[in-house]
Amino acid sequence: MSFWDHLDELRGTLFRSIVIVFVFSIVLFCFKGFVFDGFVFGPSRSDFIFYRLLGLDFNMSLINIDLSAQFFVHMKISFILGLILGLPFVVYELWKFIAPALYENEKSAVRKSFGSAGLLFYLGNAVGYYLVLPVSLNFFQTYSVSEAVVNTISLNSYISMFTSMVLLMGVVFEFPVLIAVASRLGLITRQTLRKYRRHAICIILILSAIITPSDPFSMIVVAIPLYILFECSVIVCRKGEDEVEEEEPGEAGA
Repeated sequence: MSFWDHLDELRGTLFRSIVIVFVFSIVLFCFKGFVFDGFVFGPSRSDFIFYRLLGLDFNMSLINIDLSAQFFVHMKISFILGLILGLPFVVYELWKFIAPALYENEKSAVRKSFGSAGLLFYLGNAVGYYLVLPVSLNFFQTYSVSEAVVNTISLNSYISMFTSMVLLMGVVFEFPVLIAVASRLGLITRQTLRKYRRHAICIILILSAIITPSDPFSMIVVAIPLYILFECSVIVCRKGEDEVEEEEPGEAGA
């Protein structure tokens, strides 16, 4: 295929991906009650699973002070959730575009990377929604600099925290995939990760303090899954090294 043929194929891939996300967004836009009352505002009520497991009585009342905010929040959430739900289809479209240019062994590696990245992204979304978000909401709702100041949470403030926590944790959970790719390219080794484990723990605690309110409980709640991700990265890195070591003799013989 010529350059222009590739460009035309890429345009078709991008167009189909946009259509997929647009369709999901439209469907979610039409089911406003289910999306917001059943999902988005779930962590703001005491019947949310996180509060029930810990026996917390937590309720957050939201207000709107901007005339057009509710409409634009509706559109924003519909697009973000449409993008999250449509991600597997977008990844499949990208896979169809790049697959013809890969060798069979490369296809296997890329396919595994795409699959792992997708699963970890959704796992990160779930951790952000069911764990990090309620912890953050509970902290900020109950925190006060003075009894004279009453917390009144705006709709935009809640939605901003909702999207940042859910999406940010999804991105953070991609760390093992990046380590696996770096290991495959020879940029990092299992010994390096083990050598700097203490440094990694410090970085994880700092990152946890940035993601969540800087109280000890919130930091620990977020730091635990991040540390588990680091240990998973060590395991993934080891597997990558073993594969490289197994390939080297064959390549040398060739």
